[in-house]
Amino acid sequence: MAYGSNTNRRTYKKRDPSAKKRKKVCRFCEDGIKYIDFKDERTLRRFTTERGKMVPRRTSGNCAKHQRALTRSIKRARYMAIMGFVTESFR
Repeated sequence: MAYGSNTNRRTYKKRDPSAKKRKKVCRFCEDGIKYIDFKDERTLRRFTTERGKMVPRRTSGNCAKHQRALTRSIKRARYMAIMGFVTESFR
């Protein structure tokens, strides 16, 4: 195989410039929620993966302020044993 061959090059599809990607909106800003309660497991579960990891901001669409508050609440819920650090199926 030659040094400069193109056999191992990846090909990427070009994005259509007319196709706009929809901006994710912070759920907490939209609903006007000021405080994210660590006892509200149902809300916190929405922002964790099936393995128990926190969902990053770029995936969830939260603003920086609410992502920090959400992270704090998830950590408090884990410490208070409201949520697990990992899910049952992966222990």
